[in-house]
Amino acid sequence: MTEDQKNFKSTPDLAPPEPDDEINLLDLLLVLVRNKWLIIGSCAVTFILACIYTLTLPNIFTANARLLPPQKESSGLSSMLGNMGGLAAMAGISAGGGSGELYVGMLQSRAIADRIIERFDLMERFEWETRSDAYKNLNDKAQFNVGKTDGILTISVDDEDPRLASDMANAYVEELKALNVRLNLDSAGRERQFLEGRLAVVETDLITAEERLKNFQQENKAIKIDEQVQTIIEAISRLRGQLASREVELGVALSYQTEQNPQVKSLRESIAQLKEQIRRLEESPEGQRVPEDIFISTSEVPELGLQYVRLMRDFKVQETLYELLTRQLEVAKIEEAKNTSRFQVLDEAFPPDRKSKPKRALMVLLATFAVGFLSVLVAFMREFGRNLEGEDRQRWEQIKANLRLRS
Repeated sequence: MTEDQKNFKSTPDLAPPEPDDEINLLDLLLVLVRNKWLIIGSCAVTFILACIYTLTLPNIFTANARLLPPQKESSGLSSMLGNMGGLAAMAGISAGGGSGELYVGMLQSRAIADRIIERFDLMERFEWETRSDAYKNLNDKAQFNVGKTDGILTISVDDEDPRLASDMANAYVEELKALNVRLNLDSAGRERQFLEGRLAVVETDLITAEERLKNFQQENKAIKIDEQVQTIIEAISRLRGQLASREVELGVALSYQTEQNPQVKSLRESIAQLKEQIRRLEESPEGQRVPEDIFISTSEVPELGLQYVRLMRDFKVQETLYELLTRQLEVAKIEEAKNTSRFQVLDEAFPPDRKSKPKRALMVLLATFAVGFLSVLVAFMREFGRNLEGEDRQRWEQIKANLRLRS
């Protein structure tokens, strides 16, 4: 045995080469070339059909109107009444609200939809069969959006007729104004009626307090009250006036809010605190004095003077409340007589000169791309089926046979 044969025998057997699992780009390209007519033909037919279809679609024009909702609803009552402006702010509440989302809700209401449908006779124009269909189709034609940064409300209406689209957008603005004014007037009317009824009761109580005070002075002559007691009277009068103001404010709030409303809870807490302060001034416990108090309690005033203090206090309370309600009633009358809307029209809608839909070029490109992608997928599936052997080939044939439609 030669040396070369010995070396050959001593060399270990080499393992068989492992199959290459990497994707060969040339194989992929070969599949595409084999099925080039399938891919090209599918894309060409889709392109032609998509062009024909998009040309049959009507042009849609979009008209836009832009509104600036009020950032904050307010009235002049707060400045008129100073520290008692809480009740004044209640008088300034209106159904118009202060946010664009509220106006969007009003625009989407059936009240405005009915007015638009009847104004343009849309049921007959578009041959809508039922009112429900009319509401649905109208919601598809009209869109309402509020800018996230500037808060501007945009009313957009789509239609094949640019003139009709602009007229409908402007009609939405007009109907929103009318509905907003109507709701504001209803709210102001309810407030005025409530204040008139409350003012009549307070006026009667004021006359009664005046008569009682006059009769007391005539029977007991004039009584000179100490300055400290006079200060107590004024302090109690102010607190009583604020208490009556909060109670009226609570009455207005409860006319449209529930007991769980945070504002109602806050008003009840404020009323409880005012009552506690009045109690401390009127009824100091015997033998107890609060060092921080600079007033003496009214229980320490002599009996005759105490009667005078109570009569004077009641008179001052009724007088303060009467002035407050009189001013608030005047403001409510002004609000009711305004008959104006609370938003501004930035841009009125005009007939657009360019279509907004359909995007024909984009539709054709997307359809062609989608069919091209599917045809490439079909090409690879066909190539996969051709390369199967043995049992895999049989299973593949069974799959194709089961996918065929049979009678």
